[in-house]
Amino acid sequence: MHIGLLSDTHGYIDDRIMAHLEDVDEIWHAGDMGSLELMDKLEAARPVRGVYGNIDGGVLRRIYPLHQRFMVEGVDVWMTHIGGRPGRYNRNLEATLMRNPPRLFICGHSHILRVEKDPKQGFLYMNPGAAGRHGFHKIRTLLKFRIDSGKIHDLRVVELGPRVQSAN
Repeated sequence: MHIGLLSDTHGYIDDRIMAHLEDVDEIWHAGDMGSLELMDKLEAARPVRGVYGNIDGGVLRRIYPLHQRFMVEGVDVWMTHIGGRPGRYNRNLEATLMRNPPRLFICGHSHILRVEKDPKQGFLYMNPGAAGRHGFHKIRTLLKFRIDSGKIHDLRVVELGPRVQSAN
C-alpha cells in the first residue's frame, strides 16, 4: 500500500500537491482540512482517510472523526490531529497511547515535519508538516511511504515549495 500523508492544508490545494499524490493508493489527511471542497478533490483522486482538526467546521466533523485507528497491511495505525510528539504527547491521549500503543502514530497541527521512533514505546511517529499556505512554516511538505506485510518503508519527504501568503 502506497500512502500519501498530508496535514494542515487549511483549504488550500494546488496542482503540485495533486501531482505528488497521483501514484499513491490512499491519501491520509491528519486534520485542518479547511474545506469540504478540498476533501472532495482528494476523494475524486484516491480513497481518503482523514481526521478533523481544530479549524474544521461542523460539516467536516460530521464526516471525519477526531481519531481513526485502523489496520493496514498488518500495521496498527492511529491518526489524530492534535497528538503532540514523542516526549510531549497530548495529555488527553497519553495514557491510552502508552497503554495500547499503535505501530504508527500520525498527527498534524504543529506545522512541523517530524518523523521519529518513540524511544519508550518503539512505535513510529509521523507528522507530515503543513501542505497549505496558512501558518508559520516556511516550506510546505507532505510524506509518502509504503506499508507492506507489517513493514513501513520507502519514506520520502516531499517539499512542495515555499509557503506564500495570498495577495488578498
